[in-house]
Amino acid sequence: MPKAILHRMDLPNYTCGYGTAARDLLRQEGFEIEEHVLRSRAATDAFKDKHHVATTPLIFIDGEKVGGYTELRKYLKARKGKGRAKPFWRR
Repeated sequence: MPKAILHRMDLPNYTCGYGTAARDLLRQEGFEIEEHVLRSRAATDAFKDKHHVATTPLIFIDGEKVGGYTELRKYLKARKGKGRAKPFWRR
């Protein structure tokens, strides 16, 4: 089972929808998830500064930095495509 590390923001007055969507997508795809929830604005800002990102979530898969939710979708789409045989002819 592939392993994902998910860093997402969940503040007292705001929950990042992209973070929860990324978590749900990873679960749906069968990933083991190590989830790190940023619960304060200070923790979120420090995390973004440390990793040189402007937004959360931030996802790592098997030690590789994937990016945010949009990049995760692209990564998963490309990953699924690797297993398919290419047609030998086209119309």
